[in-house]
Amino acid sequence: MASARPHKGTVKARAKRIRATRREPMAKVDTAWLRMEQPTNPMMITGVLMFAEAMSITDLRQVIQQRWLAYRRFRQKAVDTAAGAFWQTDNDLDLDWHVQLTALPGRGGKRALERFVSQLASTPLDTGRPLWQFHLVEKYDGGSVLIARIHHSYADGIALVQVLLSLTDTTREPVKGSDLQQAWLKQDGAHVARRVGAAERYMKFGTKMVEKGMEMYRHPTLAAVLAKEGGEIGRELLHAVTLPDDPPSLLRGKLGVSKRVAWAEPLDLEEVKAVGRACECTVNDVLMATAAGALRQYMIERGDNVDGMTLRATVPVNLRPLEHAKKLGNHFGLVFLELPVGEDNPIRRVERVAECMNNLKTSRQAIVSFGLLAAIGMAPTAVQSLALELFSRKATVVATNVPGPPQTLYLASCALREMMFWVPQTGSVGVGISILSYNGRVHFGLIADAKLIPDPEHVIQRFGAEFEKLLYLSLMSNWDERLDGPAADALMPNDAPHVSRVVTAG
Repeated sequence: MASARPHKGTVKARAKRIRATRREPMAKVDTAWLRMEQPTNPMMITGVLMFAEAMSITDLRQVIQQRWLAYRRFRQKAVDTAAGAFWQTDNDLDLDWHVQLTALPGRGGKRALERFVSQLASTPLDTGRPLWQFHLVEKYDGGSVLIARIHHSYADGIALVQVLLSLTDTTREPVKGSDLQQAWLKQDGAHVARRVGAAERYMKFGTKMVEKGMEMYRHPTLAAVLAKEGGEIGRELLHAVTLPDDPPSLLRGKLGVSKRVAWAEPLDLEEVKAVGRACECTVNDVLMATAAGALRQYMIERGDNVDGMTLRATVPVNLRPLEHAKKLGNHFGLVFLELPVGEDNPIRRVERVAECMNNLKTSRQAIVSFGLLAAIGMAPTAVQSLALELFSRKATVVATNVPGPPQTLYLASCALREMMFWVPQTGSVGVGISILSYNGRVHFGLIADAKLIPDPEHVIQRFGAEFEKLLYLSLMSNWDERLDGPAADALMPNDAPHVSRVVTAG
């Protein structure tokens, strides 16, 4: 007698249970970010989105349910074992815990919001749940604020900004044709894909280095060993591991467990572009030079001797087409950008940043770092710590610059007014700078270890002042010629008192 065939519904239910309990291996680079978690540096990406209208927690949870949880990964929690890290579906996901309503104390102004965000940025996520959480401040400045915290192991900052923005629409009431991708993304796939194709080679060689416990770093014949392994790969790795440590400054030191967050009044993007045209450089060059100027003035105020000093910032470089970012995961490399805080001429700072950035564009530094991160993710803990400390000593700041949509977006029918985000720092790095453009304005944010920068608002308030110097010099220069260092010197006799007066008056 033939056995009865199982009912289709029973088969589907059994398959669903198997999928729900099955562990999915975590990518090597994502594992690296999961294991970089430290009490002094939680590996979270923190975002702040400000809305012009009040948003209800019910409407927000509905959006999160429909759009955020449409990404299977956000229904999964990270499970780290001696055999490797995995993603596993959380069958008891509690949306009320992941999306919480909160209120600010007192009058609930900007300083109170910065303190609340600082507290959240200092608090690790619950490892027993999927590693993300939203906090809605229902009443703030006539509208609402949404604070998002997402672990770096889920995806890099570029991908997570896009995923956050996928919760939004380009019209107040969603309609067909309100496509965020058309409003924002650029088709850069072919160029980026070529870089990704080379990453596998670097990953293999990076693994070889890490497996040996970084012995090659200490080896007296390192250059010969690297050259033997492969010309371009060897040269880039040699450059990465033999960079001198960043100089001592008040921005480096033993880290604590408290973070401080602050953000500046946004700049006009068209004005930033005007400075870029005057100096014949990119918007990114102008903004990073502005950041260098703000750090310089703060360090001088605190009594640091910055004469001739150059600090490095690790800057993430996207290694995949933006239209593929929604696949999540970490697909970026890091480059070391020089910040000339010892240069007093604002235009020379722009020139030096632009020169360094141009050199980085022709290097393979980003792909090398991607390969090393992947290798570190699979290395023993002791080797991970050694490699992480080696690279974190070579930079003082983590800096990100993400171009966002040029038009107003809406979430739950509320207009998004401003937004900013911060990526985590790693190892012994304790300062992070975030730059994000949105709707014609540029938003600067700073996150720092409280022991290094207890008063981040004193750094942030200098971003506008430093940019005003660049804008003033651009407007006063000969518009028929490129504005360079000597031309700026001519416009800034002595200590440039006229520039200071213009900035103060503004």
